[in-house]
Amino acid sequence: MVANDKLESRGPQQVSETEAVELIKNWLKQDRMRMQALECVANLGPIDAWLAAGFVRNLVWDKLHGTVSRLSDIDVIYYEPNDTSEVTDKAYEAKLVAALDLPWSVKNQARMHLKNNHQPYASVSDAMSYWPEQQTALAVRLRAGELQLLNLFPLGHLFALELSPNPKSTPGVFESRLKAKNWLADYPLLKNPLLKTPLLETLF
Repeated sequence: MVANDKLESRGPQQVSETEAVELIKNWLKQDRMRMQALECVANLGPIDAWLAAGFVRNLVWDKLHGTVSRLSDIDVIYYEPNDTSEVTDKAYEAKLVAALDLPWSVKNQARMHLKNNHQPYASVSDAMSYWPEQQTALAVRLRAGELQLLNLFPLGHLFALELSPNPKSTPGVFESRLKAKNWLADYPLLKNPLLKTPLLETLF
């Protein structure tokens, strides 16, 4: 049984889905910046907004690598088909920055299909189902003091330090992001699930 707040060792871990959810929630509660961000979005952000992608994914990678990284942005996602103006997203960003000085990035998923050349998304989870990496399709929010987790794919692959392409994503985007995001330098234990080797060894 995996301990509630820590793992027995660093590196890839085998955990059940229930254990993974419990670990992520406990790690979030122990992270002052992330809890402040969650509270800020719950109070000032769009209705039913989630904090997504690296906000959760990188926390798990950090724990499994024994490191602490800085987020280049904090992705806030929501779905509002009746107002898809980018100006509205920027207004939310300004409100959040005024309350908590973090690199907020607010995106209404009801308009993001245009950027990605997809059919219109039906919800936040539908939009996330197209994200390039399975381990990135992960979000959290604070509701009535409780953490709610939204994951589109099994969390076991995230804890195994696999970085898996999403078959629904646009071809080539996964590979481009691997090169652009610098994940391999920051998280050298990440591995290609097809080859079962560290990604750093498969790209060069």
